[in-house]
Amino acid sequence: MFRLTHFLRELVAPTPVGPRRDPPGPVVIWNLVRRCNLLCKHCYSISGDVDFEGELTTAEVFRVLDDLKAARVPAVILSGGEPLLRPDIYEIAARAKALGLSVSLSSNGALIDETHADRIASARFDYVGVSLDGIGATHDRFRGRPGCFDASIAGIRRLSARGVKVGLRFTMTSDNEAEFADLLDLTKREGATKFYLSHLVYSGRGNKNRASDAEHAKTRAAMERLIEAAWADVLAGSDREYVTGNNDADGVFLWMWASARFPEKADHLYAKLVQWGGNASGVNVANIDNLGEVHPDTFWWDHPLGNVKARPFGEIWADTSDPLMAGFKARPRTISGRCGSCDHFAVCGGNTRVRAYRLTGDAFAEDPACYLDDAEIGLSAPSERLTVTPFRGLSHEPHPAA
Repeated sequence: MFRLTHFLRELVAPTPVGPRRDPPGPVVIWNLVRRCNLLCKHCYSISGDVDFEGELTTAEVFRVLDDLKAARVPAVILSGGEPLLRPDIYEIAARAKALGLSVSLSSNGALIDETHADRIASARFDYVGVSLDGIGATHDRFRGRPGCFDASIAGIRRLSARGVKVGLRFTMTSDNEAEFADLLDLTKREGATKFYLSHLVYSGRGNKNRASDAEHAKTRAAMERLIEAAWADVLAGSDREYVTGNNDADGVFLWMWASARFPEKADHLYAKLVQWGGNASGVNVANIDNLGEVHPDTFWWDHPLGNVKARPFGEIWADTSDPLMAGFKARPRTISGRCGSCDHFAVCGGNTRVRAYRLTGDAFAEDPACYLDDAEIGLSAPSERLTVTPFRGLSHEPHPAA
């Protein structure tokens, strides 16, 4: 995750630059349940409104939470499917909070009625993220259910009325990029505390819809608009945060934006971006799926590292006998193509590996979704770039249903 607002605040109130320090353990995104009430086009878990066999029991979840605490995991994001469809979700949240973990909820929002809103508030979730794909009918079309936009907005309002920190998440494709500005306006109008722009990742249904990935020019335009919105809020003293995910070229683009407007502050910002270091899959972010399989992040469901039913999470996460994890944890990572030759590799870290894998079969090839041109990344001669093509089927799909 790229904390855009955090870095913009460095232009106003600079903080000392230090060495890169990874947290003691990764943030864990935990898909507790695969069942979902919606049918989203870009779902990485290919969920459905059915029960999936083999999911962890409450007792097993509690034991794994103890393992996460022992592995010094600082935070868990309880996700799905739709996590509110899991009957013990509030027991799980309470156990995680009792262990001292930061606990967030990732929901589509459509099930948040008065009862759920009360229970979410009582559970003291640190944050609730609700995904939206546009306004009204656009969102409903993406989510595969008429009326789900209105239901999600009602859920957001119920949470805000109870003082729960709630944010909006938007995955941009060429099918909905025209409504990006409307989503930014909605974020302010509804008093959301965070806006998360998620770049499309080629995994699950997002892989089958990858031909809809927004063209690079449109991605740049969206980032320009997002930066301007975040900068306006920083200058106004707003606590609202703007973040992005799944395209670490955003850090370099922010530096380019700042260099054109505040050249005297650009070197400091660049140093802070290097301190951040870009992509953290397999290092600072982990995923546990509904069956207990551990993955380098949520988009690697076809690559299990081990199961928490059989081994403690900490042992699985520290094991670099897996070539993918060894490559992720290498400093610096060895990436080929444009990424490997990029002048700003120390900022981006090679960007999102799963996109390269989906297109080439090589997890350490260049990321085809980098929207910076050759001159901007320091290439003296034009490169032959990987291109995004319509989905024609791949040998690897996300974790199949049991």
